[in-house]
Amino acid sequence: MAKTKTNYTGVDVVDFINSYVDSEQKKNDSFRLIELMQEWSGFEPKMWGPTIIGFGNYHYKYASGHEGDAPILGFSPRKAAFSLYVYSGTEKSEKLLANLGKFKMGKACIYIKKLSDIDISVLQELCLESIVYLNEHYECACRKN
Repeated sequence: MAKTKTNYTGVDVVDFINSYVDSEQKKNDSFRLIELMQEWSGFEPKMWGPTIIGFGNYHYKYASGHEGDAPILGFSPRKAAFSLYVYSGTEKSEKLLANLGKFKMGKACIYIKKLSDIDISVLQELCLESIVYLNEHYECACRKN
């Protein structure tokens, strides 16, 4: 079985942004996303894999037997667009997407060019909905005892 590449790495998040991100706009948006996701999740930013900044973690296990850990919320400041890992696929999330703004949808992530293209309050709702979903369906650091 293939080993997942998305693991906590211990790399410094600020160092990563300063060395990896090549535009000031994307750096500013990256630092703003860190502030927002840290506030919404309650977790410090950590590097997952070579390019994902994640907040908190949960453990997943698929019917195939594949299992691993992933960040509760996360993003990657890729060259073409930000990849936002904040989507849970719930009915509420589907409805929220209609008001998010300018984005493209991948299988499980949302791609945006810059933060000003989207409504931050809708992004917050998407993130909070994702946290609720993960809390209900997975072994999650977000679980409220």
